[in-house]
Amino acid sequence: MSLNATSASSIFHKHSAQELYASTDFSSLNWVERQWVNWYLLIGDPVIATGLASFLLHEIVYFGRCVPWIIVDAIPYFRRWKLQPAKIPTVKDQWECTKGVLFSHFTVQLPLIWLFHPIAEGLGMSTWQVPFPAWKDVALQVAFFFVYEDMFHFFAHQFLHWGPMYKHIHKIHHKYSAPFGLAAEYAHPAEVFILGAGTITGPILYVLCTGNFHIFAMYIWIVLRLFQAIDAHSGYDFPWSLQHILPFWAGADHHDFHHMAFVNNFSTSFRWCDYIMGTDDKYHDYVKRVKAAKKAAKSPEELKALEQRLASEAEAEGLRAEAEVEAYGKQKKQ
Repeated sequence: MSLNATSASSIFHKHSAQELYASTDFSSLNWVERQWVNWYLLIGDPVIATGLASFLLHEIVYFGRCVPWIIVDAIPYFRRWKLQPAKIPTVKDQWECTKGVLFSHFTVQLPLIWLFHPIAEGLGMSTWQVPFPAWKDVALQVAFFFVYEDMFHFFAHQFLHWGPMYKHIHKIHHKYSAPFGLAAEYAHPAEVFILGAGTITGPILYVLCTGNFHIFAMYIWIVLRLFQAIDAHSGYDFPWSLQHILPFWAGADHHDFHHMAFVNNFSTSFRWCDYIMGTDDKYHDYVKRVKAAKKAAKSPEELKALEQRLASEAEAEGLRAEAEVEAYGKQKKQ
């Protein structure tokens, strides 16, 4: 009987990792697969090995991806590509944000991550098994997760902008009108749970429908999703940024406007939900005005002043919109 055919739910509490791999032909495995086996053999208990690997992956990738953006923020040369160059996060901002992120990671994400794999495994997901699925299969699965999560996030994000939800939950994430990488997961624990559902329910639905899914594909999805979220909050729009290559990719300028102006651009990875639902009109108007300012400006100083004025106007309009949302409960009572 092959390892993949063995019910993980019936063996995880009965067999050690050494017993699980007793009949494995290690000579047929590639280097990554051998390291995968070594990890499970090192930890011994497959449940602990999977949970620990999942959480460590999340933490290492999240903070590891944030480090380059922290360095970029500290170097004035890169301000030319900063979307809101007048607002550079201070060391205090970054430290306060880090503390908030770590709190959410350990109080919300750690339990979710630890619970995800036994739930998904009970539905048919593979964890310790080798070899891994073909790269083509992984690519198709990850593509589906990106599309699913983007649509889920679009509607969930709009729900979080509803009066009570915004005032008591989502407002925390909008603390920074000029976001930076570390702020990607700076949010109320309830928001982490709500929006995080879009990341994990895609794989759960996939394995529920197909019964054929490996946690290795989940790890690829998590890594790419973290890169997307952190880069979208980076506050920088480089000429080589992905949205200039793939026009439907949202990118940092798309989400930066949402933080600055409070309205529009509720999607995460792609632009099409906002386009279809008409929730990007103010964003496109702002982009047009910035382009017009660049043509009209006769000097770098004048352009800087014009851009700052446009940004200030958009932010002021956003503050008014935010005040209206927060006053929702009071208006209902009146």
